[in-house]
Amino acid sequence: MGDASDQGGAADPALLDRHGQALDLFTDRVHAVRADQWDAPTPCTEWTVRDLVAHLTGEQLWVPSLVREGATTASVGDAFDGDVLGPDPVASWDTAAAASRAAFREAGALDRTVHLSFGDTSAAFYCGQMTTDLVVHAWDLSRAIGADETLPDALVDFSVREVEPYAAELAKSGLFAPAVEQPRDADAQTRLLGLLGRRA
Repeated sequence: MGDASDQGGAADPALLDRHGQALDLFTDRVHAVRADQWDAPTPCTEWTVRDLVAHLTGEQLWVPSLVREGATTASVGDAFDGDVLGPDPVASWDTAAAASRAAFREAGALDRTVHLSFGDTSAAFYCGQMTTDLVVHAWDLSRAIGADETLPDALVDFSVREVEPYAAELAKSGLFAPAVEQPRDADAQTRLLGLLGRRA
C-alpha cells in the first residue's frame, strides 16, 4: 500500500504538521455539530453524523496503543469497540484527538514500527494514512452538517499524494466506494474526493 518514503519519512516535520492540521480541521467540524444533527445522514453509506464521529474517535483511540506501546490489533482486541462517544460526543472526540496527537509527537515516534491489521508498517506511514482519513472525513462531516466543504490546499495536496498510489486497493478493501472518474481539469479537492468514491 505504499511506504513511509511517500511522506518523506520521520525526517519530514511536515508530516506532523499536516497531521495536526487535519486533527484541528476535524475538531472544528465536530464542535460545529448542532444538537439536532447527530442523527443526520452523511455521504458515508449507512453512517449518521454520530457514527462518523465515533469511527474517527475510535481510530484516534488506537494510536497510543499502536505507536507508544507497540501493541498489535490482536492484543488490543475489542477495547475500542462499542459506544466510544458516550453522553458527550464532543468531549470524547477532544480527548481521543489529544491522545493521538501526543502519541505521534513523542520523540522518535515516527521511527517506530506499528502492527496494523494488514501487517507491520512504519509509524510515519500510519500517520500519513490517519491524516488523509481525517481530511476526507472532515469533508463528509462538513457536507452532513452544512459547514464549509472547502478543504485547506496543503491538506488536499498532501492527501492526494498519500492516497494515489493505493487508491485502487482502498476500493477493494470495501472501506471506500469505487473511485469516481473526474474530468481532466478537476481541481485537487475534487480529484481527492473522486479517488475515494465521493462526488463533490
